[in-house]
Amino acid sequence: MKRVFLFVATNLAILIVLGIVLSILMPVLGLDSASNSGLLFICAVFGMGGSFISLLMSKMIAKRSVGAYVIEQPRNQEENWLVDTVRRQAEMAGIGMPEVAIYDSPEINAFATGANRNNALVAVSTGLLRNMSADEAEAVLGHEVSHVANGDMVTLTLIQGVLNTFVYFFARVVANIVNRGNNSVFVYFMTVMAFQAIFGILASIIVMGFSRYREYRADSGGANLAGRQKMIAALQRLKSNHSESQLDGQLTAFGITGKRAWAELFMSHPPIEKRIAALQDQHG
Repeated sequence: MKRVFLFVATNLAILIVLGIVLSILMPVLGLDSASNSGLLFICAVFGMGGSFISLLMSKMIAKRSVGAYVIEQPRNQEENWLVDTVRRQAEMAGIGMPEVAIYDSPEINAFATGANRNNALVAVSTGLLRNMSADEAEAVLGHEVSHVANGDMVTLTLIQGVLNTFVYFFARVVANIVNRGNNSVFVYFMTVMAFQAIFGILASIIVMGFSRYREYRADSGGANLAGRQKMIAALQRLKSNHSESQLDGQLTAFGITGKRAWAELFMSHPPIEKRIAALQDQHG
């Protein structure tokens, strides 16, 4: 319920902010919402603006949605080890020290999020700390630090924003063509929704393709930061766990594990078998 409320409240706030921005910019730029250029601008504001506002708010939303506890002063040896490991890996990767957090969940998982390389969050589940060895946990942390170092959050947001823009735009262009001569607002609205869903599915295939690609990169980065065998062992542990990710939305995309879809085209993460094979092939 808390996650649903945060999702609805966040998106409502974004819509209000972007609506105000449009009401100011459209007259200044001399754009008409009835023209294609005006329509494209509106779609770009909502497509790109929504994605980047979500990115700027990602740390706050992530911490609240999973109830993460940020380690400011380590209370025990385990928390001290977590902070020291992330600090060492961040220095090796050339990024600012991320916030380190723990969230209560039985699943073995971790995620990274944040607006830039020097203002990130790395969080691990209690299930990971209970069920992974120190070497395996170190590799998972390396994987998440690599996401931050690679700028994956910003890149994925940019790709998603551009695709959202064109999904919104072409859905309305096609709806205008299909409904030419029909003055029914309801029919136009339903046509827009239908084409937006169709184009959205196509866009999600592109987004998921990039998501899988950067998982391989993060695995490779984790191997460089923690050691290849540690990274392989961590993935093997995840494979034996057989649990679905309980993270939602963008957090799923930046977790160490992801939700499986009915086909690989719609998976945010490659099958673990392929990730292990990629590491083994990369290093002979």
